[in-house]
Amino acid sequence: MLTGIRIVFLGGDARQIEVIRKCVEMDATVSAAGFDKWEAPSPGVSLEQMSVELLSNADVLVLPTVGCDDVGNINALLSSHPLQLLEAHIAALPSHCKVYTGMAKSYLRNLCVRHSLKLVELLNRDDVAIYNSIPTAEGALVMAIQNTDFTIHGSTSMVLGMGRTGFTMARSLQGLGSSVKIGVRRQEHYARAEEMGWKPFMTEELLLHVPDVDLIFNTIPSMIINAQILSRLSRHCVIIDLASAPGGCDFRYAEKRGIKAILAPGLPGIVAPKSAGIIMANALIQSISDDTLNRGDE
Repeated sequence: MLTGIRIVFLGGDARQIEVIRKCVEMDATVSAAGFDKWEAPSPGVSLEQMSVELLSNADVLVLPTVGCDDVGNINALLSSHPLQLLEAHIAALPSHCKVYTGMAKSYLRNLCVRHSLKLVELLNRDDVAIYNSIPTAEGALVMAIQNTDFTIHGSTSMVLGMGRTGFTMARSLQGLGSSVKIGVRRQEHYARAEEMGWKPFMTEELLLHVPDVDLIFNTIPSMIINAQILSRLSRHCVIIDLASAPGGCDFRYAEKRGIKAILAPGLPGIVAPKSAGIIMANALIQSISDDTLNRGDE
């Protein structure tokens, strides 16, 4: 239970609503700013305006999945007005307050460092990343189906990267009857991919493996699908880039060649906001509970 803990939420999307509801169920004292367009707010949530006063009483501050941009603008899809996180807001937080987000950019990290506040990036947790890979893979499959005129079954698919998302993506494609190639950068991943029945190759050999590919799913957040690679692809090939913006594909050259390439970060919040919100809520509540227990042991 989170009884007696004051949690302030700033902005977010449909995922954040699920997180808020779960925190209320756990008996936290919950305030939220940037939710005036929420049509049916949960009982027990105090909807507020973003202010220094609001933050001065927080035990926990929760920001959206991507905390804020490089000048402090907060993603707030349910707000009629823009939200911007300023130094004065962070300075108002009590010294014991923890700041939670999915992933933080340098602006937020630097603010927390300057004011000696603990910043927790939930997407860095293995369990969150693994759970999130499920709606990511499902969303990527939907996009592939919508943007092709052939079935995934019987196609040749390529997954670049064998992290949490890449593994789930490859397994999902295999389950639908696609022949799966997977680009890896570590020998242990190569061995695991062979054991799974996929066709692994080292990413530095990518150029040799692309000519017969129908679908590419990229999870590597650096320029890997460059002009040279694109020049070897069939024009019917569809690329779905799941890496964080700006992705790992030369989208300008892909368009010039007539190859469909789609940047698709943040799919969990788009295709399955309820499930994605519950994943984040469970991780947040566990982290807060563990922190409370640890403080009690001191």
